[in-house]
Amino acid sequence: MQTLFYEEYSPILVMSILAVLLSVIILGASFLLSIQKPDTEKLSAYECGFDPYEDARNAFDVRFYIVAILFIIFDLEAMFLFPWVVSITHISSMGLWVMVDFLIELSIGFVYAWKIGALEWE
Repeated sequence: MQTLFYEEYSPILVMSILAVLLSVIILGASFLLSIQKPDTEKLSAYECGFDPYEDARNAFDVRFYIVAILFIIFDLEAMFLFPWVVSITHISSMGLWVMVDFLIELSIGFVYAWKIGALEWE
């Protein structure tokens, strides 16, 4: 029983040791071989190509993040639709109704985001 355990899990142990060892080698080599010449331009804050003009602790507009999150959510809808459409001939009617339910819930979420004004910019 004990030898069976070692035979089955020894490749995992060897791969784990190799992964850690390779990570340490790569990290150490990149630290030792890199050219480190810090100057004021490298050490300054970088904000989309512009010099920082305000304090970083000021309040910011969260609409950018809301639009990004909504884009990700509705982009995932398209990602889930493609495999469903490809396999529509091989799934049962339960698969159809599950996807119809998914689309209805996503549509309700889209209408809700539209009604509360999350998609309006001004």
